[in-house]
Amino acid sequence: MSQARSDHVIVEIVDGIGHIRLNRPDARNALSPEMKDLLTRTTLEFERDPQVRAVLISAVGDDFMVGADLKRFKAELDHDQAEHALLFEQRVVKFNHYFNLLHRMPKPVILAAQGHTVGVGFCMASVVDFVIAADDVKFMLAYRHIALSPDAGITWALPRLVGERRAKEIVMFGETIDAQKALDWGIANWVVPKAELQERALAIAARLARGPTMALARGKKLVGEAFDTGWDAQLNREAEYISECVGSADHLEGVTAFLEKRKPAFKGR
Repeated sequence: MSQARSDHVIVEIVDGIGHIRLNRPDARNALSPEMKDLLTRTTLEFERDPQVRAVLISAVGDDFMVGADLKRFKAELDHDQAEHALLFEQRVVKFNHYFNLLHRMPKPVILAAQGHTVGVGFCMASVVDFVIAADDVKFMLAYRHIALSPDAGITWALPRLVGERRAKEIVMFGETIDAQKALDWGIANWVVPKAELQERALAIAARLARGPTMALARGKKLVGEAFDTGWDAQLNREAEYISECVGSADHLEGVTAFLEKRKPAFKGR
């Protein structure tokens, strides 16, 4: 199933993969209000749809996303800066729901990044589970260049990815991070030639979509909670979650397939 939700976002569900593609290549996929609403709505739908067992986020064009639409910002500032500042916090809090959905998604989320992956695009890459990057990728937090502090959860996610001092370096200097550094610092899991990005990203998403969805969700949640949980509490959660998985159809299939020396056919149940 393929559906263009608008001129800005393309949505497709195929073989268990919920695929969201940013589609403003002429604007280098700069974030628009319409894109914000559709990203939030579609991600919520994917969370609740049992047919979706993995989520892939990618973008049409040479760049994944250059961040906010600064032309719109300038128009609003010129019109009434005080009013723009008054309403801005409400807009940020509203869009934060999208990043919370990415963080809590009980299914693997993969992001395929190419070219400039800046601002909100970098924030998206920091919150998802896996990032596959083209060899021309350029990550950057550009907030400091327009005298803003970061948002969208990146100040929570980035220190967990790269460590506190590197996170401060990224935030305070706003310098470009190329593909090799992104790989070395743990911002990207894989770097591939740009021509292979979509094919490789779909292959990773397909592998995850064929997996034991409940077990992957519980594993994702445990790892995500680990930095904020003490040893005893984490052990208790591990016991709770693994016991839930024992009652799943996929666990029975996995054990049976192992004993029969064949590949398991997980159904996400």
